[in-house]
Amino acid sequence: MNRNRQILLSTVIVAACLVAVVGLSVYLERAKPQLPADFADSDLNINGSSLRGFVFGTEGLIADWYYMRSLQYIGAKLLSRQGPIDINNLSNLNPRLLYPLLENATELDPHFVAAFSYSAVVLPAIDPEKAIFIATKGVANNPGDWRLYQQLGYIYWKLGRYDEAAEMYEKGSEIAGAEPFMKMMAGVIKNDGGSRATSRKIFQQMYDGSGDPMVRLTAIRRLHDYDSLDEREAIDKTLAEYKQNTGRCANSLTEILPLLRGVQLPEGRDFRVDDKNLLVDPTDAPYLLDKENCSVKLDPARTGLTIQ
Repeated sequence: MNRNRQILLSTVIVAACLVAVVGLSVYLERAKPQLPADFADSDLNINGSSLRGFVFGTEGLIADWYYMRSLQYIGAKLLSRQGPIDINNLSNLNPRLLYPLLENATELDPHFVAAFSYSAVVLPAIDPEKAIFIATKGVANNPGDWRLYQQLGYIYWKLGRYDEAAEMYEKGSEIAGAEPFMKMMAGVIKNDGGSRATSRKIFQQMYDGSGDPMVRLTAIRRLHDYDSLDEREAIDKTLAEYKQNTGRCANSLTEILPLLRGVQLPEGRDFRVDDKNLLVDPTDAPYLLDKENCSVKLDPARTGLTIQ
């Protein structure tokens, strides 16, 4: 009888404690202060390097998980962002966990080329020095992969460190199987540095040579930017000539279309018009005429270009 009474008393005490814990949890959740955006992400609890040798040969699988989570993480940040996104500076997204995720992936699997490639494209827009750190690690652990030299060279080039960029392209060109453009780009960067023509070559090679959707998307966006810059320079020059010859600015861009047909754009490209005969940018958004300045401008509400 005493034993039954003890069991019943213990059960009542446990139940009362559970009720108290639930009530306390609800109270604490309601009373919890609003955290600033910088602390919205949960920190990673485990360092990838500490797991090596203790996960029974599943390092590659766990590295895949970290890599996939990094893709989902930055994707969610981009989708939740209100307003235009500058792909050259993603720091305002506060993606503070991206580097730890990619660092864990590449520590667990130092031959994970896809993770190194993704880091080389995305991290320079967030933290260039960390981008260099991971890319350098990729080269050190995979000295026979010329594309990793290309990616490290790209980061240096993006930062205006042209000598170091040219050196990486040169070293990569000496690896068996490297594409001939690696040697060519080493010389181009030495001579032309950050010229638009050099930029176009770098991003065209990124687009042609990568199977990573993020890398290709970044490259095509930048190529569209450069195409538009070429087009706007040519349109502005034509508008200026038209004004000089007629004494007034054109009433619309359509008015100068016949003149633009004789203009030579780089790479043999032509100006594009839509089904309404409107001059459009590389993302199919119509260009606008700024009559006050007699110059062309982008439509910020419709264009997909990143260079405004």
